Amino acid sequence: MNKENHCPLNYTMNLIGTKWKPLLLFHLLEGDLRSGILQKKIPGISNKMFTQTVRDLENDGLIARKVFPVVPPKVEYSLTKRGRSLESILRSLDTWGLEDSQT
Repeated sequence: MNKENHCPLNYTMNLIGTKWKPLLLFHLLEGDLRSGILQKKIPGISNKMFTQTVRDLENDGLIARKVFPVVPPKVEYSLTKRGRSLESILRSLDTWGLEDSQT
């Protein structure tokens, strides 16, 4: 955490606080997913935004990208240990959304 940003919540939100990052991370809790399958689980995300988001998550050490040497190329994403540490937060957000949407 840099010295200008002493708020832990601000730090966390900078990592996962976009529209798409929590959704991608949440779906990877199920296990490793091929890029096409992962993208299909997120309705409304464009190819460009998907690519940008997975790159950001990979650069932040939250997901890992594995490329298989086959034709056509096969790319698979998985949570890193750091990404997996967000599981309770992501599941809590999902539970809250489920409960709130039923009121």
